[in-house]
Amino acid sequence: MTKEEVAVAMKGLQNRICKQLEELDGGSVFVQDLWSRADGGGGRTRILQDGKLIEKGGVNFSEVHGEVTKMMRNNTEITGDSFFATGVSIVLHPRNPHVPIIHMNVRYFEMDNGVYWFGGGIDLTPHYIVPMQAASFHRSLKTICDSYSPEFYPRFKEWADDYFYLPHRDETRGVGGIFFDHISESEALTKSQILEFCLELGDTFPTIYSEQVKLGRDKTVSEQENDWMNYRRGRYVEFNLVNDRGTKFGLVSGGRTESILMSLPKNAGWVYNIQLESDSREQETLDYLKKGIEWISVC
Repeated sequence: MTKEEVAVAMKGLQNRICKQLEELDGGSVFVQDLWSRADGGGGRTRILQDGKLIEKGGVNFSEVHGEVTKMMRNNTEITGDSFFATGVSIVLHPRNPHVPIIHMNVRYFEMDNGVYWFGGGIDLTPHYIVPMQAASFHRSLKTICDSYSPEFYPRFKEWADDYFYLPHRDETRGVGGIFFDHISESEALTKSQILEFCLELGDTFPTIYSEQVKLGRDKTVSEQENDWMNYRRGRYVEFNLVNDRGTKFGLVSGGRTESILMSLPKNAGWVYNIQLESDSREQETLDYLKKGIEWISVC
């Protein structure tokens, strides 16, 4: 399987996901923005804004290549003289605080010396954590992982807990999910099987999210709940700008800034030294932002 064939598969995945998300939203459609990278390659940024469900969301496809620059060497784990990278990245910010933020990406890298790897992940960031919903989300991911390897879910779940974490806050971004990187044939799967795993994760994404959506999209929203949603979005912004390696790679590799930062919400907020009631739903959510919670066992 060539790198060009992987890119074609990723582009098809973007098409399928966008179609299903438009149906789920029911009020808006994706607007496409084609872009090119001066040093090689380009992509398709697709943005959906002000929908019935999604306030702002993006489904990006990219296929870039070129020289490994000094800045890339200093800021990423990439070695070699030239690289090829392709993938799909998704972030959805709903307008209702009872519907969680969700992120997913699957990606492929290949170096000029033939070394390649796949990476990706999916994680859920509820504004209000509901253990039953978190458990359902993790069960869906475990089902996909188990069909490829019984080691995938526990390994990738722990990896996600460590990755989607704000060390300056000592809290996880949300209820986690799975995260994996530098996966290749050494994992006892063929290259085609690893790509199949990535594509299945992507194709299942709309179904997984729709299960979360139906539990919250029709709930009424108070001003307090809306303010809390913006507060939690602020945490999301902090992670993406301070800790996210994908954001860093995009910026240092000469990627398109507007496409990279599509992951940020339309609105977010910060409250200085917020004080919450100990028995409030808001404090309960913060109490759940810990590594190592076995969500499947919670409910």
